Amino acid sequence: MPGKLDTLLDEKRIFKPSKEISDESNIHEWMLKHGLSSYNELLEAAAQDPDWFWDELAGELEWFSPYEKTVKWDPPNAEWFLEGKFNVIHNALDRHAKGPVKDKTAYIWEGESGEIRTLTYHELYREVNLFANTLKKFGVSKGDVVSIYLPMIPELPIAMLACAKIGALHSVVFSGFWAKAFKDRINDAGSHVAITADGFKRRGKVIRLKEAVDTILPKTPTIEKVVVVEHEGLDVPMQEGRDVWWHEAITEMDDECKTEVMDAEDPLFILYTSGTTGKPKGVLHVHGGYSVGIYATLKFVFDLKDSDVWWCAADIGWITGHSYIVYAPLLMGVTSLLYEGTPDYPDPGRFWRMVQNHGVTVLYTAPTTVRMFMKFGEKWPARYDLSSLRLLGSVGEPINPEAWIWYHKHVGGGKCPIMDTWWQTETGMHLITPLPISSLKPGSAVKPFPTIDADVVDDRGTSLKSGGGHLVIKSPWPSMFRTLYKDHERYVDAYWSKFPGVYLSGDVARRDEDGYFWIQGREDDVLNVAGHRISTAEVESSIVSHHAVAEAAVVGRPSSLKGEEICAFVVLKETRENLKNFQEVLKDHVKIEIGPVASPSIVKIVSDLPKTRSGKIMRRVIKAIVKGEDVGDVSTLANPEAVSELQKAFE
Repeated sequence: MPGKLDTLLDEKRIFKPSKEISDESNIHEWMLKHGLSSYNELLEAAAQDPDWFWDELAGELEWFSPYEKTVKWDPPNAEWFLEGKFNVIHNALDRHAKGPVKDKTAYIWEGESGEIRTLTYHELYREVNLFANTLKKFGVSKGDVVSIYLPMIPELPIAMLACAKIGALHSVVFSGFWAKAFKDRINDAGSHVAITADGFKRRGKVIRLKEAVDTILPKTPTIEKVVVVEHEGLDVPMQEGRDVWWHEAITEMDDECKTEVMDAEDPLFILYTSGTTGKPKGVLHVHGGYSVGIYATLKFVFDLKDSDVWWCAADIGWITGHSYIVYAPLLMGVTSLLYEGTPDYPDPGRFWRMVQNHGVTVLYTAPTTVRMFMKFGEKWPARYDLSSLRLLGSVGEPINPEAWIWYHKHVGGGKCPIMDTWWQTETGMHLITPLPISSLKPGSAVKPFPTIDADVVDDRGTSLKSGGGHLVIKSPWPSMFRTLYKDHERYVDAYWSKFPGVYLSGDVARRDEDGYFWIQGREDDVLNVAGHRISTAEVESSIVSHHAVAEAAVVGRPSSLKGEEICAFVVLKETRENLKNFQEVLKDHVKIEIGPVASPSIVKIVSDLPKTRSGKIMRRVIKAIVKGEDVGDVSTLANPEAVSELQKAFE
């Protein structure tokens, strides 16, 4: 990425948290306990003595035996809480199930069809023990990898927790992926046991998951046992000796199971990051540091209290679900909402009905979801009582300022601070994020979490005071991934070789005069227009700032004159406005917002953009269409029909 990025957006609006939210926050209480009086003082104290900060938080969890040293940092290799004996399950489940919160609801599950299932901490503990003993019966032991391919049903966290309890690693594959992705990950991990379901519903249609798995099992030679959850009551083929129903397998199991004593550095799980093509990268996280990092961030960023109903509206198949649906909420002993279906099914009021009906107090979702609801209009959230909400969150990609404002106004009622978090599968926890005591700027992830030394640098590794550059992390953090499974050389080369001893995130960012970070997207999402290096995120934000626009995707097309010209694909909100010559209106709007150099040469109005089933816009597909190239495999898209529309629009 030669040179620095031009900075075009200049967001000046500031939103301060109410005194009530700030003064009653967990971080404020913690600061008072340690004699700290301000946000900046907290950041300075943690930067000066990171060991003190993490020791204090690690001490809030229970250790089988204490650690001797907080961190050993030999870049790029980190060890945290050395010699400490620990298991995340003892902290997330065992201590709660036999303590004062044993009868508290751990999970409220709502299926796409509206069915409700609840699990208390003690009930969850019992279910985990039953399945942990089942895994042991099937020969799973400490260090083995169990591959899981389940929809958003309670058996998914139960299976993960059962693996961790006996010291096995889990490898969860997002159920929206094609079965080939499951095959690739099974083979990379060498799993002997796989877990799936007969099927699940998506937008009213039954997806026959077990039948899809059967197509890849002949190419997974290590698999000896397939456990199948009977979720939809489907008649599916079951191979004798290999396939077993979950409910039958647990019937004769003991509902008590000893939790394996693990070293803090023992592996907890593998999560693959490469989508559905190419050699998957198995990001490896461990028990001790991962648990401390996610516990600290959920406690301080989202300020969860005993009375909260927490809804992280992600899928457990992604790191957001691992960290902030399964492990961190259970570490804190709070109640979480799980939802099987899509946000707008059977109508765009589904999300908001669930907030109202379950009394959700803290909601964490993706900018793509927010922009989808912007398209449907504020009339939908306005129909429901959202007054239970006190805090909102954003995750997955940069949130543009206008989506931030819409979310704040129409979902949060103008009173809920938005925690816009930046982090990755590799980081395990939030690294750049507001806290409930922070002043907020729409579109900014604010500042690094305490102890995190983040920077924006040029190609030589020199810190940039203005403009965009490589986003890097210069300090270790507890929940950092330790390696790529079976491929440490790739781990070093991909993340630590460009700037030795410094973590290269692969994202582009800038830092403003107040030290606030603005994430500008991936390094490969940068346009080179007439000598100007422009972030696609900034152009998209300027387009979406028009009141009639819900979503936009911007890509570059080679140009002999400019190097690249900007092509914009735009989805409009439901509107009755006269949109004659709207393409020209948008071009002029961008010129006014961020300057003529960023104005798109081509604007196409479309009804939808191609997205993954996690809601991310597939710019790779859009780039291929613009360049007249083969779009490749689109079978994993949530809406493959959008590809045809874009192709027609660009003919």
